[in-house]
Amino acid sequence: MTPTALSSLFQAPDRALPETMDALLTGAALLLPLLDLIANAAIFLKDHHARYLLANRTLVQRCGVKQQQALLGKTSAEVFPAQFGPGYTEQDLRVLKQGTTLEGQLELHLYGSREPGWCLTHKWPLYNRSGEIIGLAGISLDVQAASDTHPAYQRLAAVDDFIRSHFHTGVSLAQLTEIADMSAAQLERYCKRVFHLTPRQLIQKARLEQAHRLLQGPLPVTEVALQCGYTDHSAFSRQFKAATGFTPRDYRATIAGKLPYVR
Repeated sequence: MTPTALSSLFQAPDRALPETMDALLTGAALLLPLLDLIANAAIFLKDHHARYLLANRTLVQRCGVKQQQALLGKTSAEVFPAQFGPGYTEQDLRVLKQGTTLEGQLELHLYGSREPGWCLTHKWPLYNRSGEIIGLAGISLDVQAASDTHPAYQRLAAVDDFIRSHFHTGVSLAQLTEIADMSAAQLERYCKRVFHLTPRQLIQKARLEQAHRLLQGPLPVTEVALQCGYTDHSAFSRQFKAATGFTPRDYRATIAGKLPYVR
């Protein structure tokens, strides 16, 4: 199930919209056995206070609990590790208060081994017939392994290798299209098919993975930013917080055990 397909389940003409979140939830709950089968995606519904109303099995397992009921009525800040949960809830509240839609937000997660893992998060506000926001629907898709059987894989692997070797010095779209011998539109389309990310997201991913590694060491945060290809420290902090929910400084403190890592 794609993000577009999921969002369409909760979009309808005004006359078909529910009056309350409870009415929508009754219908959505019928789909839960289907949503539970999607192992590479965390899928959820939340109320207007950003509290869980429905969660599929993948999300339940990643939160370290056995049953959906353990999540219901709680916010992400209450169930996720301390370095990520508050950022997720802050993100939820922007969707709920501003009616904004989040599309393909690249986010970093730490699994039990504390190794970084990546997902693309999508969130949509849910409305009643009066046009009021009554909750949100969301899905976080794991960034899957590259599709190495794709005919363009070898050319795109060369693009990925170049990004990983040069992200700290700056990478232009012109360089990537030349390496791949493709137009910009083709490169965008094939990168999504092979790596499930855009070229810009591949660059961002390489930079943030390096930042994750360097923040475990003694380098000043400003130097970490420079070594990851950011000449503007504030831009580094903004992008890092968008991906992790925390500033680089607070993230370092969490990794070092100076802030709690909880489930």
